[in-house]
Amino acid sequence: MSQRIKKILIANRGEIACRVIRTARKMGIATVAVYSDADVRALHVLEADEAVHIGAAIAAESYLSIPKILKAIKQTGADAVHPGYGFLSENAAFADALAQAGIRFIGPPKGAIEAMGDKITSKKLAEAAGVSTVPGHMGLIADADEAVRIAAQVGYPVMIKASAGGGGKGMRVAYNEAEAREGFERSKSEAASSFGDDRIFIERFVESPRHIEIQIMADSQGNVVYLGERECSIQRRNQKVIEEAPSPFLDEATRQAMGRQACDLARAVDYCSAGTVEFIVDPDRNFFFLEMNTRLQVEHPVTELITGFDLVEIMIRVAQGEALPITQSDVKLNGWAMESRIYAEDPYKGFLPAVGRLSRYDSPGEGADDSGALIRNDTGVYHGAEIPIYYDPMIAKLCTWAPTREAAIDKMREALDATRIDGLAHNIPFLSALMDQPKFIAGDMSTHFIAEHYPEGFDPGPMPKEVSAGIASQIADIYAAQRCRLTGAEYSASNYAVSFGDEGVVAEAGVRVPGLARLTQHGHRFDYVYRGWHGTAFVRPHRAQALMHLMPEVKTGPDLKKLLCPMPGVLKSLHVTAGDSIEIGQMVAIVEAMKMENVLRAEAAGVIKEMPVGEGESLAQGDLILELE
Repeated sequence: MSQRIKKILIANRGEIACRVIRTARKMGIATVAVYSDADVRALHVLEADEAVHIGAAIAAESYLSIPKILKAIKQTGADAVHPGYGFLSENAAFADALAQAGIRFIGPPKGAIEAMGDKITSKKLAEAAGVSTVPGHMGLIADADEAVRIAAQVGYPVMIKASAGGGGKGMRVAYNEAEAREGFERSKSEAASSFGDDRIFIERFVESPRHIEIQIMADSQGNVVYLGERECSIQRRNQKVIEEAPSPFLDEATRQAMGRQACDLARAVDYCSAGTVEFIVDPDRNFFFLEMNTRLQVEHPVTELITGFDLVEIMIRVAQGEALPITQSDVKLNGWAMESRIYAEDPYKGFLPAVGRLSRYDSPGEGADDSGALIRNDTGVYHGAEIPIYYDPMIAKLCTWAPTREAAIDKMREALDATRIDGLAHNIPFLSALMDQPKFIAGDMSTHFIAEHYPEGFDPGPMPKEVSAGIASQIADIYAAQRCRLTGAEYSASNYAVSFGDEGVVAEAGVRVPGLARLTQHGHRFDYVYRGWHGTAFVRPHRAQALMHLMPEVKTGPDLKKLLCPMPGVLKSLHVTAGDSIEIGQMVAIVEAMKMENVLRAEAAGVIKEMPVGEGESLAQGDLILELE
């Protein structure tokens, strides 16, 4: 007989903590939030029934501290813990500590976490369970020289991976010896700082693969079901950006084969709770085991939207000892769901992480429209909240559902257009551009999609004439209406020209762009944002616009003799010193930000005159790292 959980402590933060609180409240279960110094006013703290401070902003001193979490459990009398994802969610020692304390862990047993948490062990278990796997070297690799030798044996390209990794951390693709050497060093260092485990292995990198994962759910009575798949191929640096369910690529036979193998692997390790078996799939629909995530995934909402099941609720019921409330025959895939991960990062500057205060955050209205299409927004922030440097820079997971993929994409365009974020850089323009990308619309994608279509970083290209005409009309209408109110005279959009750079566009009444552009006015200057395009436009009478060529702008470029820190972070390492001669493209420093290591390279050749910073220092965006003579 199951014993009902009365109070859940959520050992996490942000949107996933808020997500768990929502389901717990629905089930009549009390919740406890934990928070660091950086999260005193965070949304999950405000929404929980209780909140406990657990330490400094650095995750190792708060969200990753098992003793502090245990102390908070004892202090509040919580009888269960939901770990969310990240942090301690796949930490076997944490699951064991909770078991020893008589606290239920809303997740899998320790043995399953240990077996699947180590990529080398998990691959061997997958092979034994009859799951298709990628060729590679499953032994541990001691140093960069050995990594180069093994990479040559496996055959380039190779994937260099942290054994304890996840979330895109500790992973590098190498196409040659130099990349294998540097990739090993970066993966090892990143793995040590992110997971406290720097073990590395190498496997063959499958060209043009899709990343497709199977959601499974299991109980302690041995029942296992799979709940369809998620397409997660739109990635940047192995970090998912867009997810959808189902996949536009799989046929029913492949879906069933992948689902059966995922369930077989779960049974092989006596799995219980929610889990995800990730596969890479080649252009011929051959699939290979990638890893198993022994936790709830970031992208679980799209599975909930197409199946109608609350995965967090099922996790809680299973943790109470109940049998699964569903069988495989109950799982029906209905319609199509999309998820866009909204991050605090600048897509126009190489996706550099951004931190700061959300001076404005307007999210789209949730719920269904008259057609049945709906919007869901899972977020952990609010108007005025802070995005700190210490954690993942996610702002929200914006999701849509509709009866068809085309309609789900249309609804996502609408939802992204309706989301307004001011105060820091964000990736909504990039996400909007993806929704209009022809190959994405056609479902033609691989994990190289972003690298292939945006090799120099995100650039939406020139605005189509119909877009510039629509924005010009919107600006001219606003300006004309203002002039009418101020003067009492009659003005219309046709009285004005709107210039984008050097080009003047005649505003035409009634021309519009879908969703409208977002405008910020400064007199006759308008800053505009529309899908992937942003910039400044000026509205002027036609005569004034005709004379603008007589007033050229003085343009200046960046000072290439100075290397400035492109983002807030910690100077992880320096690879040059004052007096050194350097070449363009040479690695000079590594800055760690948002748990990722970012290699900085020289933008000009010369001799280093000054290096005012040292390793381990915290840097703000724009701080000087080095200056050339």
